[in-house]
Amino acid sequence: MSELEERNAFWQRIILIVSVILTGAVAFLILGPRPAGLEGSLDVSGLPLVNASLNATAGVLLLVGLFLVRAKRIQAHKRAMLSAFACSAAFLVSYVIYHWFKSGPRHYEGEATTLYFIILISHIVLATIILPMALLTLYRGWTRQIDSHRPLARITLPLWLYVSATGVIIYGMLYEGIW
Repeated sequence: MSELEERNAFWQRIILIVSVILTGAVAFLILGPRPAGLEGSLDVSGLPLVNASLNATAGVLLLVGLFLVRAKRIQAHKRAMLSAFACSAAFLVSYVIYHWFKSGPRHYEGEATTLYFIILISHIVLATIILPMALLTLYRGWTRQIDSHRPLARITLPLWLYVSATGVIIYGMLYEGIW
């Protein structure tokens, strides 16, 4: 096994471990028990809007990154994609804080229940999948493994855009009464 293959295998294991731990932590925070007295001890009512804004910003930055790479502005593309990842990471932190200080997920009260659950379930499944894909895509781009970065990015980008967009849609359906 070459040095590059060994390094890639190492980072792929790290990406997998981080992804599993983060996914498990988020699932526990949403579905698991809370310590007594924690709910309501911090006002997190503004965080859903922050989360939707971070999702929207990540989506815009992903599109900017796509435009920049097509224009062969590679350094600007890297900055845009790292910024998109930073927005998604900030979303994850804010989302975890929100669910730690609030008990359970909010229930949808609109009339488009089937549509809501289709969007929600696809969003959750793809958000789980996109985490390791985004990390691996960023790793391959960062290490200039363009031949393996490009085909993965062609799959990662639309999925990541979908997760970002559906995050905003879910916010609208839950908190703004859209549909």
